[in-house]
Amino acid sequence: MSDRHDEMRGAPELEAAGYAREIEDAPILHRWLTLADLAHALDLHRVGALPAQSRLLEGLLRLWEADAKAVGYDPALGEVYTSREYWLRGHIGNDAGHLHLGRTRREAVRTAFRMACRVALADLIESIAQTVEIMCEQSRAWSGMELPDYTYLQPAQPTTFGHYVLSFTEPLVRDARRLVMDLRDVDASPAGSGAANGSAVAMDRDRMARQLGFLRPIRHLRDAMWQTDPFLHATLDATSIVLTLDRLAEDLEIYSSREFGFVSLGDGLVRPSILMPQKRNPYALSVVRGTAALLIGRSGTQMALAKSPSARSDALIYSYGEVPRALEWATRGTRLMAAVINTLRVDDERMRQALTGAHVEATDVAHLLCAATGMDYSSAHAVVARALRDGHLSAATLQEAASEVLGRAIVIDAAEIQALADPQFLIGRRTLPGGPGDVADMAAEYEAEQRDMQALVQEARSRWSQAEAQTINEARRVAGTQGGQT
Repeated sequence: MSDRHDEMRGAPELEAAGYAREIEDAPILHRWLTLADLAHALDLHRVGALPAQSRLLEGLLRLWEADAKAVGYDPALGEVYTSREYWLRGHIGNDAGHLHLGRTRREAVRTAFRMACRVALADLIESIAQTVEIMCEQSRAWSGMELPDYTYLQPAQPTTFGHYVLSFTEPLVRDARRLVMDLRDVDASPAGSGAANGSAVAMDRDRMARQLGFLRPIRHLRDAMWQTDPFLHATLDATSIVLTLDRLAEDLEIYSSREFGFVSLGDGLVRPSILMPQKRNPYALSVVRGTAALLIGRSGTQMALAKSPSARSDALIYSYGEVPRALEWATRGTRLMAAVINTLRVDDERMRQALTGAHVEATDVAHLLCAATGMDYSSAHAVVARALRDGHLSAATLQEAASEVLGRAIVIDAAEIQALADPQFLIGRRTLPGGPGDVADMAAEYEAEQRDMQALVQEARSRWSQAEAQTINEARRVAGTQGGQT
């Protein structure tokens, strides 16, 4: 045993730069590698390729009960697959070698990789659904709170804080739809592919897919081994989610500043200054922003790895841990932003004060000039701009501006101009679907769609759990008939 290991041992430099890097992913892959091994061993038993007295299933069941730390993954023993084989040989001897029949190490690890990714995707989809639910609930509560919408940090048209927050919900829903498709692509089985072109051992790929809870086997065997796009898309879509949350976080950081004072974060989501006791630094928002930067880097890494000739392991061995970790960080960031929104304190009066003197009624006044006098909008725009040079909009300033800009007098109702100075009145005029008055209905639609997505994830989790239990039970039964200790 030790002689065999010494023959296969890599150079110390390879251990440090290569195997050690792969061993870092062992805790992520360990459980799923063992499940993939059990499915493979059961199919070998089914076709009669596993000797009757083989202890392989017994050893794999022991491995199933051991966590990654107990296995002692060690770069001195090789990468993840070789290192765990060393443990297995230590418990059942050369029977561990039967596991290689009809399968390469990459098939085993890529099967495990997909199982790790599908769980991480399910976690992320569920975290989005929970965040959407909180955003919808809070948007309803904030739907009567007026504030200026901002473009270039300049006050623009009036809106409500509920309508503003809900604008970040729709992109999350769109990304959740894409993640559901990503999950479907990832939840496909490469098990039984052989080296990439099949195996002389007659493996039942449909059965193995069911044993591992996959939706289906991947159709093309070579593609099953070398495809990178499902994992790239999952990483990109996770990045898109966090970028949406980053935009909200950056806005809220500004709105929570002393200069704006629109919102303040819950006490558990801020960090006090070491030097200045009065400061409440919005640390949670910095974490969301940093997570977005982290995910951008992970997306770039996956794109760079995908740019390689086909059948190159470097396109995937550096993805085994990075993709699940990226999905996990996106999940954490999503849950953090949900906590921010759920505990956010909003200063209704401060936001309303920000509307004072901002002339958010300017567009509506120009529209009124068009309707009341028949002038074109460009001319009305110029008249309003000239009137604003005097600091306020009134019938008198508009009439004076019209005489100067257009060279003619206009008749305008002073009461109508005065009514437009009320932001609540302006918001009430905007009755189009999707506007501030439509918050409740939009929120209900988003919630319904997220419930459907959650149901899909719950169905997938149930399928995975049932398949796992059935595979473990079958392995125990077969191992018992072979005389193994289970």
